[in-house]
Amino acid sequence: MISNEIFTFDGQRNAMQRDFSQNIIRLYIIKVAKWFMLTMPIIMLFYKDLGLSHQEAFQLKAIYSISIVIFEVPSGYLADILGRKFTLVLGAVLGTLGFLFYSLGTGFWMFLAAEMTLGIGQSFISGSDSAMLFDSLKADGRSHKYLKYEGLNFSIGNYSEALAGLAGGALAEISLHLPFYFQTGIAFLGIPAALTLIEPPRIKKRKRPGFSDILKVIKHALIQNNQLRWNLIYSSIIGTSTLTMAWVYQLKLQEFGFTEIFIGATATGLNLLVGTVTLFSSKLERKMGKRITILSTSIIITGGFVAAGFTDKALFFLPVLGIFYMARGIATPVLKDYINQITPSDIRATVLSVRSLLIRAIFAVIAPLFGWISDTLSLSEALFIVGLVFMALALSTITLFLNTLKKKALPD
Repeated sequence: MISNEIFTFDGQRNAMQRDFSQNIIRLYIIKVAKWFMLTMPIIMLFYKDLGLSHQEAFQLKAIYSISIVIFEVPSGYLADILGRKFTLVLGAVLGTLGFLFYSLGTGFWMFLAAEMTLGIGQSFISGSDSAMLFDSLKADGRSHKYLKYEGLNFSIGNYSEALAGLAGGALAEISLHLPFYFQTGIAFLGIPAALTLIEPPRIKKRKRPGFSDILKVIKHALIQNNQLRWNLIYSSIIGTSTLTMAWVYQLKLQEFGFTEIFIGATATGLNLLVGTVTLFSSKLERKMGKRITILSTSIIITGGFVAAGFTDKALFFLPVLGIFYMARGIATPVLKDYINQITPSDIRATVLSVRSLLIRAIFAVIAPLFGWISDTLSLSEALFIVGLVFMALALSTITLFLNTLKKKALPD
């Protein structure tokens, strides 16, 4: 534990009698507002249409990640101190403003402002939503069902992204700016949902919030707690891999000659696939066991980049992409659940933010590298080289991570 100071539960004492199940529905609405991404399958095409190079496009995504890196842990810390609701509301507001900037912009610098705003907004939601879900279930005596609900939450996000892919592609056929106008309105839906959340009771352990306390949590997560450290590092490597592919595959599909609407339809199919697999992630993990689940998904995700680099036809690339997304649907909720089960409630949002920080920090290095290799050599060679990098990172940490899974989770 980080501190010996024990305080009362946040909020009123009768909070324990409240029904926090309504929080789950509101979190699903926030997930839809965040994941119904009309712009996701066409944003790289949007950049290219406006004359940006691959390197500039990936620089914008790196800036987004750097913004998250800077604010990720402080935002998670604020969620632990001021409440998850506060940071979720702030994140929803900033997310709406970011897409408004995109709607009004026509060049690199306005897009940079948009990406920074979106990145900061994302940092205030990331970690806080999972912590709010876990604590809401815990307050209702259902924390053992977290993986089930996190899997459902992730599935809702992927189904939303699936529908948005097709809709975004269709809108982009009319104008590549049109998806951003609609996206602003969709992002706004998260604001009333966040405002109506009920803060679950939590044990508060800090009298004097400050930057030194944030450093204590980071030290605990990445230095003092061996089990938590390797969970965070390994989860971050796999998380960065799936994030990178999400931005890359649309360029590869365009290289094959796919139009905007077909790229959107492909995004729809992929997200329906990953959303469906995620619904069964907890059952699959129990059936296969932790070790086989981790090994198989890790090989598929890192090897997917290498395989994609070798494919020169859409007929072979699409199955590789489909298998990659199936593995993503299992790995994401499972790895996040492992972290939640070994993290004290008073620092859960901060620790989950450390995970997101690591993902974005790695991506901030990988993204410009990928863009440079793609412009200098080719997209296929960039996929192959970056795949080898991810594979090396995963292989260098997987044994240490698997050893941590033998230890017991924290009791409720």
